[in-house]
Amino acid sequence: MIASDAAKAPLIELRDVAKVYGAGQAEVRALDGVNMRIDDGEFVAIMGPSGSGKSTAMNMIGCLDVPTSGQYLFRGVDVGALTRNQRALLRRNYLGFVFQGFNLLGRTSALENVELPLIYRGMRMRDRHAQALRALHRVGLDGREHHTPAELSGGQQQRVAIARAIVSSPAVLLADEPTGNLDTAKSREIMELLRELNETEAITVVMVTHETEMAAYAHRIVRFIDGRIDTDQTSPAHAA
Repeated sequence: MIASDAAKAPLIELRDVAKVYGAGQAEVRALDGVNMRIDDGEFVAIMGPSGSGKSTAMNMIGCLDVPTSGQYLFRGVDVGALTRNQRALLRRNYLGFVFQGFNLLGRTSALENVELPLIYRGMRMRDRHAQALRALHRVGLDGREHHTPAELSGGQQQRVAIARAIVSSPAVLLADEPTGNLDTAKSREIMELLRELNETEAITVVMVTHETEMAAYAHRIVRFIDGRIDTDQTSPAHAA
């Protein structure tokens, strides 16, 4: 679906994107003329108060929504012009998702949770077992593959969720408040893991967070206010 020469285009580009809900006096402009570019290999944190548009921007980037006006381009492809099925294929083949609530299947082992995206791809059982085990090893969960979520700590559950997100080698990892349910020590462990994946596996990371300490792990911090980008700056931790 993504042409080979599209690799020369920005990975993610929002061009004057607006998202409007409702009409008349009930109209809400969740995004109001947003322009943003994210290149391969970046680690970007998106911040802002409640209702600022950061979650809508994440949904847009994750192909869960389309602009009311403007364009969202993924490797030069206009996502808004794709059919629903084509957007689903883009999500499946290029995007990985990590959520605040882990979203693991409760009665299913860590290995089986991680295998889910590969089942949707129709991969053979032996191959998906091996690939899921590699992903669990990558996030430091060797020996935990047969544990259910109830047998794992919160930090371990989030590691399973990250393994599930990276098992299909996505171009982009979208993390929505990935440390929101964790204590400070576990939050730092998860952020170190995301930074390591970004640096060693060249996975582009786009993360929504309200925590300044966690945002500091990113290369860039983009702050939204009232549906618009207020600032887009290099993280202080990465400033020259």
